[in-house]
Amino acid sequence: MTKFRPCIDLHRGKVKQIVGGSLSDTAPSQMQTNYVSSQPSSYYAELYRTHKLEGAHVIKLGNDPENDAAAKEALAAWPGGLQIGGGITLENAQQWLDWGASKVIVTSWLFPDRKFSEERLRKLCDAIGLDRLVVDVSCRRRPGDRWVVAMNKWQDDTDMEVNRESLLLLSRYCSEFLVHAADVEGLCKGIDRDLVARLGEWSPIPCTYAGGANDLLDLELVERLSNKKVDLTYGSALDIFGGTLVRFMDVIDWMKKDQES
Repeated sequence: MTKFRPCIDLHRGKVKQIVGGSLSDTAPSQMQTNYVSSQPSSYYAELYRTHKLEGAHVIKLGNDPENDAAAKEALAAWPGGLQIGGGITLENAQQWLDWGASKVIVTSWLFPDRKFSEERLRKLCDAIGLDRLVVDVSCRRRPGDRWVVAMNKWQDDTDMEVNRESLLLLSRYCSEFLVHAADVEGLCKGIDRDLVARLGEWSPIPCTYAGGANDLLDLELVERLSNKKVDLTYGSALDIFGGTLVRFMDVIDWMKKDQES
């Protein structure tokens, strides 16, 4: 069954919703922000805890003290209930687990000079255990129905395509995948249906898709396209993030009905 997997995106210590494709280290003024919350990260952690929404992910969009503090605050509000991503390396992964993360999410560190390092992934898996590790294969669509893993806040393409072979390889070292469709992230213009369907076909382990969801019925759509194998994250469309398209409590009600059916 497809589940709702919520998020807490952090930028400069604030909970925000940002158009993913607008993030840039070289042109920060181009960043398009959909929403800046007046609530602290712990507010969302406690909300998710109240509704037993396990597997929520906290993503630090930038490695700075403000983001670290906000991430720790969220983890403290729900110890063992949240995953953490953004700047995760072999050197700090165990520390984030000690601070209360259920799992760590890694991407960029696995791609030195934009080239995948199986050795790095193996070392991280050996250090913390497969069951505590999520690999983020967030990607951009390229000609020929191809999706290429993007790193560094989705600014840089890597040498890895998202396909059956790459997901099978990665699954030897992790327990889940997180996949942001960077081209549609934050736009609320609909999910990448082709990618969702492929993830349902290709992923041998649990997988969460994020990007473009703008309707409550997207839960049913993802469930159908992926044959109930892919979970869904809503962001900017949700009312708790200033959106007008999807009510958080409607998502909760859908989850309860789907579990009962």
